[in-house]
Amino acid sequence: MPIPADRPQLPCSELPIAIVQYQAVPGGVVANVASHAELATEAGRQGARLILFPELSLTGYDLQLLDEPESWVTQTDDRLEPLRSAARLTGAVIVVGGALRDRDGTGRLASIVLDPGSSRDRHAFKTHLHDKEHEYFTAGNGALLIGVNDWTVALAICLDAAHPTHAAEAAATNAHVYALAALYTHGQERRLDLHLGSRAMDNSLYTALANHAGAGTDWTSCGGSGTWGPDGTRRTGHQPTRGTTQCQIILDVLPGRLPNSVLSGTAPS
Repeated sequence: MPIPADRPQLPCSELPIAIVQYQAVPGGVVANVASHAELATEAGRQGARLILFPELSLTGYDLQLLDEPESWVTQTDDRLEPLRSAARLTGAVIVVGGALRDRDGTGRLASIVLDPGSSRDRHAFKTHLHDKEHEYFTAGNGALLIGVNDWTVALAICLDAAHPTHAAEAAATNAHVYALAALYTHGQERRLDLHLGSRAMDNSLYTALANHAGAGTDWTSCGGSGTWGPDGTRRTGHQPTRGTTQCQIILDVLPGRLPNSVLSGTAPS
């Protein structure tokens, strides 16, 4: 696929990325932080420099749990310190999903960015809320852009990917990767592939998905976490399935600058 003339060139460096398809302990922020830190340390040991967890990975996707104050995290929450330590230890940027309470009390459905090069966490807020999410959260305004290994990564959350303008606006601000933390369930297998493949192909960027593993109170994940190339072809991970989905770390190395004639969607062997 030709690169549009107005798209920025890829960096010369590669981007090693780890997608964690994760099954959360319901409501248990402390237990989930410990498990996240262990998995992130292992992914970092294998060379990952960006580590992505699913939507609401710190609690699991069960909104009723958010009636309990301890299910929420704050911008300076000490319970996240093991994750900050894991980021410093591995040198990797770690992105986890949580229910965030702003300083003014506003609830946000957030991806929390733990960057070893920063003294403060950063936060991406879900732009396109749905159903009961509106009872707990206030919507954000577009993707958060972060820098990793000279790459620009746009962070998105679940339903954001169903709105083509969300990824298009990120691409217009020079994003190279559209990284989605989400929950896709049984019956949404085709939706998952269309969202990630279309957002990649329409904008000539890489896409990545961290979906949940296992099941919640009223849903069963279809899995399918992985990465897609700028031609819309899946690079890594398994096709979504109606069978049991397992917790796993999916590794990919996104190649740096490629010839301007064709962008490859093939994963390295």
